[in-house]
Amino acid sequence: MNPNRLNLNLSFSLEGIPVQAVNMTCERFLRTIPSHSHGSGSYEIHYIPTGYGKLTADGHIFDIGPNTLFVTGPHVEHAQAPRPQEPMLEYCVYLKIKENARRKEDAPVMDSFTATPFWFGADTQGVHGLMHQLAAELERRPIGYLDQARLLLSQLLIYIVRNYQSARPGQTVPAQSSLTDLTSVIIEEYFLYEYRNLSLEELAKRLGRSPRQTQRLLLEYYGKSYQQKKAEAKMSAAALLLADKSKNMASISEELGYSSPEHFSAAFRGYYGTTPREYRKGL
Repeated sequence: MNPNRLNLNLSFSLEGIPVQAVNMTCERFLRTIPSHSHGSGSYEIHYIPTGYGKLTADGHIFDIGPNTLFVTGPHVEHAQAPRPQEPMLEYCVYLKIKENARRKEDAPVMDSFTATPFWFGADTQGVHGLMHQLAAELERRPIGYLDQARLLLSQLLIYIVRNYQSARPGQTVPAQSSLTDLTSVIIEEYFLYEYRNLSLEELAKRLGRSPRQTQRLLLEYYGKSYQQKKAEAKMSAAALLLADKSKNMASISEELGYSSPEHFSAAFRGYYGTTPREYRKGL
């Protein structure tokens, strides 16, 4: 897949701070990106929905897999290399933020974003849907697309900062410190590998809790209900399965546990705002 570069040159503001969205790319990485960095006020938001590779950044090597999110800010040296057999698909948004901008209000989101020059982790906030919708707006340019793009970019920054905070024990998720490593592994592996037949009662049984206690645990630790986690698990798997173009819609819907392709299509559209076939065409 050749890089699809969408020149934005779009200005917006969040919490009174001016932001310039320079461009957005969507690329299937078949090449290595050599080590490079960006100047003051420059940030790249990277999201990888499918594929594998490695990132070298901030003096460390990170394994990239599906649902990886990372942000590279000013002067952060970084390089990327794909796994040749399973190359990464990446959305990347390049932003310029005016340093020392005057403001008349508190800016907790922008302060947190600019205070974090580098971050790497798994997305927990739904960045994939935002990136896909933003790319669709910029490619198709329907009426009102510039205003919609500004809203999506503002929402993207908010979701990024929520990712930062959800990864910091004790800041915004008070129950995180009480969740044992074993409990988190049980929860995450259940949603990751058993998305076809998810059941609140079964998960509760494995955790040794009641369904109500399990619901409360998911809300406190992940900030999401069981139904939200279930939809997230199925739709993340759907995105991966759609990338394999040898699979038809009937086999994908069956693998995900839907009763019919139509049921799967309706659920996918409700989550991502586009049909599975339209999504696959964009890959």
